[in-house]
Amino acid sequence: MSESDLKNFRPPMWPGAAPLQGRYSVLTRMNPDRDAEAMQEAVDDAVFDYLPYGPFKDARGYRDWMDDFGSQPDPVFYAIHPEGADGTRGVASYLRITPPVGTIEIGHIALSPELQRTRAATEALSMMIAWAFEAGYRRVEWKCNAANEASTRAARRLGFTYEGTFRQAAIVKGKNRDTAWFAIIDGDWPAIRKAHEAWLRPSNFDADGRQ
Repeated sequence: MSESDLKNFRPPMWPGAAPLQGRYSVLTRMNPDRDAEAMQEAVDDAVFDYLPYGPFKDARGYRDWMDDFGSQPDPVFYAIHPEGADGTRGVASYLRITPPVGTIEIGHIALSPELQRTRAATEALSMMIAWAFEAGYRRVEWKCNAANEASTRAARRLGFTYEGTFRQAAIVKGKNRDTAWFAIIDGDWPAIRKAHEAWLRPSNFDADGRQ
């Protein structure tokens, strides 16, 4: 949306409770009763290396976190249910949701080893990006610890543009954090969406789900 189009801009809606349904995954609002035990069993401690919380000692600890931090109005957490799985295998959230200026971030991503580097994971994040632009947001952000190579690779693979690194931006778990900033803006999204759709076509995968 160019500056000249801002006269038509209307603040978009807040993320809601409706699920996001794809071919390979479904996202539903995170539910501690359903998701805490499944996530505790599915993820390993390494998934929390760059998150400001966790790992959790047991499912009760994960549930207490979900009841507290995960129940706030911002971030808005979703559970990821990949096809063929018998429960939740990951979570992700919208955060720093700012409808007046049309910006929203995707973060707090925790994926089980089973879900990582799969078409279900890619589709889940693609659906979150798509929902944001369809709702009327102008900018979708992705921020991560600059040392988190997996997250920076994922951002670039999803089409986010690197915008710079904020040095010594935070201290997380007693360690310095330089924060890398990435974003997709609404003008970028049509071409990126087509690339996502092409990559996610069933014909792009073999019978075992390998690209």
